[in-house]
Amino acid sequence: MGWGAWLREQVYPRSGFKRAIRYVIYRMRRLPDQPHRVARGVFAGSLIGFLPLPGLQFLAAWGAARLARGNVLAALLATFNTNPLTTPFFAVLAMTLGHWIMGIEAPLNAKYIGRAFGDAGHDLWFNFLALFGPEKTRWDGLIQFWHEIYVPYFIGALGPGLILSIAAYYITIPLVEAYQKARAATAQERAERRKKMRAKLAEAAAKLKLRGEKGDDADDDSHGAP
Repeated sequence: MGWGAWLREQVYPRSGFKRAIRYVIYRMRRLPDQPHRVARGVFAGSLIGFLPLPGLQFLAAWGAARLARGNVLAALLATFNTNPLTTPFFAVLAMTLGHWIMGIEAPLNAKYIGRAFGDAGHDLWFNFLALFGPEKTRWDGLIQFWHEIYVPYFIGALGPGLILSIAAYYITIPLVEAYQKARAATAQERAERRKKMRAKLAEAAAKLKLRGEKGDDADDDSHGAP
């Protein structure tokens, strides 16, 4: 697979996000744990998934699940609540809300956001090169990005993230309970079928044994007759 195809697969997989979401929900329901612990893990992972923590989401979800005494695997799976198609819309919503909360007046449009990312990236690269040369580090672009993009995004994402994660918590409990009950019923039904099958086999074996004993008795009687 070439780089172009790989990048396209990361942004929009050929199987679509619907199949990936179904798989995550399927794995979530099959977790061998109490529904409330699974739900707490989902809440923790979902909230972390909404926050801007690139490269740290799994570690943060693990820590949040431990603090919430939730299922860690459920938390890791729940971080997939965001994807490259929905994240930009949520990010703009979060930054807009964050700017409003913090009283920041800035033209929150694609040009402004792109320039902020570009300036921050330029500072990072320049500071990296400065480690090996005489140039002094620059922080203006990074500071602006931190105060006008990252912090507003983080603060603005907390409210909607909490609401959606709480909703996921309450949705998860009945789903897991229903699945576990259905699975237990299926397991009991299979156990009953196996029990009946063993009883039939035992009955058939007993009948064959009885017939064999009768046949042996008849042979003994015929040999013993004058």
